[in-house]
Amino acid sequence: MALELRQQLKLSQQLIMTPQLQMAIKLLQLSRLELMDTITQELEENPALEEVTESADAPQPAEESAKSDDTGEVAEVTIDGKIDEEIDWSNYLDEYSSPGKVIYETERKEATNFEPFLSKKGNLQDHILWQLLMSRPDADEQRIGSIITGNLTKDGYLDIQMENLYRLCAAPPEKVDEILALMQSFDPIGICARDLGECLLLQARHLDIDTPLLTAIITDHLNHLENKNYKAICRVLKVKLNDVIAAVNVIKGLEPRPGRQYSDDQPHYITPDIYVYKLGNEFIIMINDDGMPKLRVNSFYRNALRSGAKMTGKAKDYMQDKMRSAAWLIRSIHQRQKTIYRVMESILNFQRDFFENGITHLKPMVLRDVAEDIGMHESTISRVTTNKYVHTPLGIFELKYFFNSSIQRVNGEAIASASVQEKIRKIIEGENTKKPYSDEKISKLLKEQNINIARRTVAKYREIMGVLPSNKRKQF
Repeated sequence: MALELRQQLKLSQQLIMTPQLQMAIKLLQLSRLELMDTITQELEENPALEEVTESADAPQPAEESAKSDDTGEVAEVTIDGKIDEEIDWSNYLDEYSSPGKVIYETERKEATNFEPFLSKKGNLQDHILWQLLMSRPDADEQRIGSIITGNLTKDGYLDIQMENLYRLCAAPPEKVDEILALMQSFDPIGICARDLGECLLLQARHLDIDTPLLTAIITDHLNHLENKNYKAICRVLKVKLNDVIAAVNVIKGLEPRPGRQYSDDQPHYITPDIYVYKLGNEFIIMINDDGMPKLRVNSFYRNALRSGAKMTGKAKDYMQDKMRSAAWLIRSIHQRQKTIYRVMESILNFQRDFFENGITHLKPMVLRDVAEDIGMHESTISRVTTNKYVHTPLGIFELKYFFNSSIQRVNGEAIASASVQEKIRKIIEGENTKKPYSDEKISKLLKEQNINIARRTVAKYREIMGVLPSNKRKQF
């Protein structure tokens, strides 16, 4: 078989992601916090990018500003989108970089050191070990206590089998049990318990309320207690229903998760990307630019390139690449903000009844509706609405919240699934707590409101909302 070399022409089409398109897509799908981190990182790595400070009193040259469309229309970033080598920054500075006041300090004040005033919230393990050390244990007891503490869950339960604990401590079982009993008397009461029943019993003994009835319910009838099957407890223990209810009310006052008050989980606060206010009969949309740094291309490096300063080829290529990257970042941030605005504007047009009358008036809507309204692709709308939040007169919602599947009514137009969930919640709130509605009954009540859904659909929505079934909602 002979081998030979040939030249052959081949015509093909392929999708090429330009650096500008990659950056625009990346910034579009970032949350507000992630965007701030990305900008901070770029400011550290790119010398051609700088932040406009509030004390910049002198107006910036016209050639430092960013290009903007006079019509206000925002076109979706396309693959063939490019940025010119020479960039006009005038409109950018006019719109985003208005000069502020200059503040002069007559003397330099010594900054206050707040470090001594900062306190770290102690976790559960530190709190338990501190109490163990206060009991003056020997080295062996301290080692066993440290092993027990290291096997506690965040709720304060001992998450290890006793056989494995004996083997891990390499100590006599009696010694381990003694240290464990000591630690179970520590604060918070109920700590180091092996299960829920032991946790509740420890608290009952500490409070001196461990009556025979209460102890029997905790020890042998937690399953009936969970299902609120109080009559079964009465039959087995041969006591009156009122006595069982009184004991159950005492048990409800105990803490099933004693360690959670020492949880080191930090709350995550949501900062809205956009605000919607109602002024009269009109709704006003405002982008949240609070805390967002105002960026521009560094004039020193730009002037160095334009003045023809002596640079090696690699240095010039490096600076041109950084200047281009800075321009792409600024334009991508502007496009991101304007795209979010247009998407919110379209959502407001579709869901105006929701903003005026509440959740029950939410209409079914899909990504395609907004994409066709503003002339963008569905994938772009999906990126815009992910991890983006809007502050409305009704509260803070994720933009994804407004996109709901539709449920057909018996007569009339479809209704959004979120509206159905809200109706289910209101039905449950208005029920008789002694005789709560079953899922089948809720389904029938919804049919009277022209909403035809099955019992299993009611159960699914109830679980999504975190509502217990009827047998566990019953109150005595």
